[in-house]
Amino acid sequence: MIGLAPLIVLVLACLGNTASEKLPNILLILSDDQDVELRGMFPMEQTIQLLGFGGALFHNAYTPSPICCPARTSLLTGMYAHNHGTRNNSVSGGCYGPHWRRALEPRALPYILQQHGYNTFFGGKYLNQYWGAGDVPKGWNHFYGLHGNSRYYNYTLRENTGNVHYESTYLTDLLRDRAADFLRNATQYSEPFFAMVAPPAAHEPFTPAPRHEGVFSHVEALRTPSFNQVKQDKHWLVRAARRLPNETINTIDKYFQKRWETLLAVDELVVNLVGVLNDTQSLENTYIIYTSDNGYHVGQFAQPFDKRQPYETDINVPLLIRGPGIAPESHIDTAVSLVDLAPTILAWADIDTPSYMDGQSFHELLLNKRRRVPFFERSLLIEYWGEGALATYNPECPWPEKDRLAQCTPVADCHCQDSWNNTYACLRNIRHREDRIYCEFRDNENFLEAYDLQLDPFQMTNIAYDLLPIERALYSLRLKNLTQCSGHSCFV
Repeated sequence: MIGLAPLIVLVLACLGNTASEKLPNILLILSDDQDVELRGMFPMEQTIQLLGFGGALFHNAYTPSPICCPARTSLLTGMYAHNHGTRNNSVSGGCYGPHWRRALEPRALPYILQQHGYNTFFGGKYLNQYWGAGDVPKGWNHFYGLHGNSRYYNYTLRENTGNVHYESTYLTDLLRDRAADFLRNATQYSEPFFAMVAPPAAHEPFTPAPRHEGVFSHVEALRTPSFNQVKQDKHWLVRAARRLPNETINTIDKYFQKRWETLLAVDELVVNLVGVLNDTQSLENTYIIYTSDNGYHVGQFAQPFDKRQPYETDINVPLLIRGPGIAPESHIDTAVSLVDLAPTILAWADIDTPSYMDGQSFHELLLNKRRRVPFFERSLLIEYWGEGALATYNPECPWPEKDRLAQCTPVADCHCQDSWNNTYACLRNIRHREDRIYCEFRDNENFLEAYDLQLDPFQMTNIAYDLLPIERALYSLRLKNLTQCSGHSCFV
């Protein structure tokens, strides 16, 4: 007969094992249009301290497509755009279209986690063409999804079973409070949670919270070497630009200031949610990810303000992660993509990566205890399909409807930021002694662009036509393979 004392020890040991094996919680914070190259993280000092210095800073994180809906779809599915089929922000381009709702949403990250016992929460901008009709999107136990694209006031949220309109509540603050309430409640239960918070900053219309208005009024947009420079070695849409007038540059400066000011509320959101996790004694068992869907340019190569281009301003995104097993102040130089987040999160949740996911987990990188994590060679795919059509014609600008240009506005001096054939695929190559990007455009010229980022970090000189023929052929072959890859064949 077993004695009472040994029995108590045995029970406590069993309870201890259960506690130690508890699956981690996951909090993903996704900003909108936040760059790295133009110091887009400058307003987020506390986020850098809590997540970057408290965990890992990634120095080469990239969007697979420099536009909102395709990038967000890639993050949720772990798939490149040529596989998930969302090519732009329109329903016809696959954004929250029938294919997403029928075929992809039931295979996306939130649904997988939910099916494995995770309590799931979403708050903020979901996909650009989500308008709150029908049932809550699959995979979410608690859903506060914004109707349409980012805005800061006068918006409607789908709050679980109903739609609620808000006139004067600042959206980032409301999302902070909704997420904090969820965390306080979720941490009382044994099941793990997955929470995704997607504030509108730093997307247009660039409206800061009243408490932050004017904080950066003294700041100008960064005058990079490419600022307001027209370069004739770029693809036709960029080289057709003309220098920006002073009035447009003043607008750029104002937008730059306001973009930074909108991010101050996001910084406060991060601090608040980390505080809730700490107060509920859940912080040490929670992975926290901070990233953005794509970058942004303001005046580079005389392009006023937008994304959609294959330059570092538009494709390089912030990525900071803290959580169990991640050494503070880790620096990771290995290239990663937003398509890698779903497989990584599944690895944390002890779930096998489905064969249809194109990304690969970087969980093992995060477990390295050295501050400068060993470097692994990687090639990533960046792809974009131009959105220009007859419907995108703007009669306020002088360009004819038949040109099928897009994103042409008088406030941007009618510089058109997109066109029907601004379509390209790029190989972002980060290897030992090599930091290059190679791009092929599907336009009338089959134009090529390539840059050596070690020698030319601002991408001033296109070296595509100076490469040795064998180099160009090898890049082209690798790029072709990536644009046709699926699942494990994307691991290069």
